[in-house]
Amino acid sequence: MAGHSKWKNIQHRKGRQDAIRGKIFAKLGREIYVAARQGDKDPANNQKLRLAIAKAKAQNMPNDNIERAIKKATGGGDGQDYEQITYEGYGPGGIAVMVDTLTDNRNRTAADMRHIFSKRGGNLGEAGCVSWMFDRKGVLTIDRDSTDKDEEEILLLALENGADDFETTDKGFEITTSPEAFEDVKEALEAEGFTFADAEVTLVPSNKVHVHGEMIKNILSLMDALEDHDDVQNVYANFDVDDEELARYTD
Repeated sequence: MAGHSKWKNIQHRKGRQDAIRGKIFAKLGREIYVAARQGDKDPANNQKLRLAIAKAKAQNMPNDNIERAIKKATGGGDGQDYEQITYEGYGPGGIAVMVDTLTDNRNRTAADMRHIFSKRGGNLGEAGCVSWMFDRKGVLTIDRDSTDKDEEEILLLALENGADDFETTDKGFEITTSPEAFEDVKEALEAEGFTFADAEVTLVPSNKVHVHGEMIKNILSLMDALEDHDDVQNVYANFDVDDEELARYTD
């Protein structure tokens, strides 16, 4: 389970989150807006909104931005309506790819997704073609240098509060929960003073495809293009690659 999303780790390594922070905040704001518009405006009564806010805070999104997105959603019936659509397909080397979008024009977004996949050696598939390869999990990542607590102490605390799994990585600790237990585990760890490099309910591949050589470059090109699209909220894939080989394409 460690390193649940190779793409997530690559984003950190490439510094993409600093380079495109404005775009990341815009996408997080849209997610918060949609969650607030479709449900209760009070996070205490809206789990989807709570999760969106937790995700935004894990990315250090300012509170003013979060509050502005919620306020915009409460402004009446003239707000913009977004449709949530998940696209599934295959990337170079046969890797499975899932793309979460929020769009105000499904025809435009579908055409764009089809173009991005086909131009970069993949193909857009039918609904359900790869979703069976992923499980929805809560994932909390703690950087090693952000805590003075040892591995056993973190492990016991996580498991006592409902975590399903715990892994040590080169950079820190990765805690996996069911979606239902995610908030309880997160709040329990926060009460003990922990902060998270990432904290979200996400899709985790049940099996991975190991890729090599030029295939890595082709896959990263596809993932970058998908992430850069304004309608795309999240991208998930089941590829894996050795860190040493990855360094040739990302450093």
